[in-house]
Amino acid sequence: MEASPSGNRIILHIDVNSAFLSWEAVYRLQHGSPIDLREIPSVVGGDEESRHGIVLAKSIPAKKYDIHTGEVLWQARSKCPQLVVLPPDYSLYIQCSNALMDLLSEYSPLIERYSVDECFLDVTQSLRGRDPFEYAQKISRRVKKELGFTVNIGVSTNKLLAKMASEFEKPDKVHTLYPQEVPKKMWPLSVKELFMVGRRTAPRLYRLNIFSIGQLAHTDPHFLTAHFKSFGKVLWQYAHGFDDSPVNPYGSEAKGIGNSTTTPFDVDNEKEALLYVLSLVETASARLRQARLLARVVSVSIRKTDLSFFSHQRRLLTPTDNTESLYKVAQSLFQELWDGDPLRHFGVAFSSLCNDQFYQTSLFDEARLVRKKALDSSIDAIRLHFGSTSVVRGSFIHSGIPPLTGGVREDFPGMRSLL
Repeated sequence: MEASPSGNRIILHIDVNSAFLSWEAVYRLQHGSPIDLREIPSVVGGDEESRHGIVLAKSIPAKKYDIHTGEVLWQARSKCPQLVVLPPDYSLYIQCSNALMDLLSEYSPLIERYSVDECFLDVTQSLRGRDPFEYAQKISRRVKKELGFTVNIGVSTNKLLAKMASEFEKPDKVHTLYPQEVPKKMWPLSVKELFMVGRRTAPRLYRLNIFSIGQLAHTDPHFLTAHFKSFGKVLWQYAHGFDDSPVNPYGSEAKGIGNSTTTPFDVDNEKEALLYVLSLVETASARLRQARLLARVVSVSIRKTDLSFFSHQRRLLTPTDNTESLYKVAQSLFQELWDGDPLRHFGVAFSSLCNDQFYQTSLFDEARLVRKKALDSSIDAIRLHFGSTSVVRGSFIHSGIPPLTGGVREDFPGMRSLL
């Protein structure tokens, strides 16, 4: 391993291997399961009975059946009939994510959460002369020993190269990608492996006879600008590994937290529709509290049986994470939005988020808010220890509608805006 140049920053990018599935596996092993889900064909995503949803995470044995993240669930099952499918438990995942962040914060206060399962860590001041590669290995071993799951860690002098390094061979690996290693380690890679080169950009580069990152790096930046405008310069800079953005502990909180669900039947009455809205608010508001965030904007979306889509949103006077308060706004938005036609899809989202430690509220609402916070905290604690359905609202009993429903959607700022 070649040491980093003296005086440069040392940035780590920590990425949990198959996060949702790993966290499910660890939780079940800790509670007596004889099977490690990571060692059998298994995926997290969708509902086993309804066959709805997509693959959110997969095990390495599942990957051998050519099962892909984002694939429709029934297609994954057709490739592997013995596939074990688990519905997602977002409450568990946020707990595991927070536990990882708490552990990493012991190594540096400069930790930037990029998503629920990955972050950047600036350890420049923490190293104190130690070898960065060995330091990263030490962190990796501690995560595995204390938390039970594995991570990939990329080591470099900036965030872009650290993230690229963490994408090398998986799982449970530590890789370096210092600027002097770029020609050897990064340039031979396919151009589609470069960060920000997606499904649309890659074919456009191929048509320009640019197939590797090295070819992109050696392309005239004016030529790239002519074809991609300002994005061409960004691509050229990324191909060279250029990035001087800081690790910002306050810069990557989620921009939005939301839930959505497709119903197994046509919903044609307000009572059932509002129960679906409430079940989505229940799960999304719990994630707000777990992330220690408050919402300033509430959005509701619906899709009719003819697939037409409608949405509506409202800004709150006071940011909140209270389930009851958020539901009242969502209920009002839905009633304004719906014209009575049958529905098959509901969505609820909270955005314009802020930290729950410092916010302004009304003096007259203070006592009521304290009581509501105490109630939400009690319900969250009971569900955490006794299961998500240990406390449910009476309105859901015999309704046929799950009291907590919806898939996860946590919108973090695009990395392009961070680098």
